[in-house]
Amino acid sequence: MPPRDLPLGQDVSYPTAYDPTLLFPIERSQARLELGLSPASLPFIGWDLWNAYELSWLTPQGMPKVGILRLKVDCRSPHIIESKSLKLYLNSFNQTPFESTERMLETLKHDLSQAAGTDIWVELIEPKDFGSLLIEEFDGVDLDTQVLDIDCYEPNANLLRLETDETTTQARVTESLFSRLLKSNCPVTSQPDWACVKIDYTGPKIDRASLLKYIISFRMHNGFHEQCVETIFNDILTRCHPESLSVYARYTRRGGLDINPWRATSDMAAPSLHRSARQ
Repeated sequence: MPPRDLPLGQDVSYPTAYDPTLLFPIERSQARLELGLSPASLPFIGWDLWNAYELSWLTPQGMPKVGILRLKVDCRSPHIIESKSLKLYLNSFNQTPFESTERMLETLKHDLSQAAGTDIWVELIEPKDFGSLLIEEFDGVDLDTQVLDIDCYEPNANLLRLETDETTTQARVTESLFSRLLKSNCPVTSQPDWACVKIDYTGPKIDRASLLKYIISFRMHNGFHEQCVETIFNDILTRCHPESLSVYARYTRRGGLDINPWRATSDMAAPSLHRSARQ
């Protein structure tokens, strides 16, 4: 289906009752094949963390309830869920009574797992716990302090290079690097998507100027969040040959949703679920 034929590219009526058919799955496999990745033997583990800030439903007495919903989708799931369809689906809960909060969450988990093609982790943060939520900025080396000449705004893996000539014996380093300058565009609406991306690796030292130029090169690229992170992971793995690698992007929210894809080699620890100030 062409991108503009997806729900995100259409005028859709606001749902007034619970409707699981609003969820629209998109196959991950096509974008991965374009990267030369076999869906049967992916070079990474990971997940997509969704935060939904506008969840609401009714009690049996008609009293509205609100909460923040966290969803974690394994990157090996057959499908991602198109973001506008998820927003519309969650909106269909607004005027729907559930016998209990537990029943509401069971319904969510069932429907989303069906759409993704795998079991989805679901967590509800209730208002009494809002105050405990933390804002956490990435630690490590801030790549954005560099002053560079930039002239490439489409992804170009050839920008990536090691700190010295690749024929030279490389010292093995372990680094945490981050940039707040990742921007791509929605492939359906062409609206900008903003993110902070953190790259943890062990291996030959990556030239920091080349890495920042590469991150900035996504600025005019049309791609879903998950696909952009997988491209970054695959390009760094292929061009820089790290022994261990983790790429984690926290995208700013749109329509009450933010998406945070994480891809890593199997030896890397999962990142925290806290959000940044921009989210």
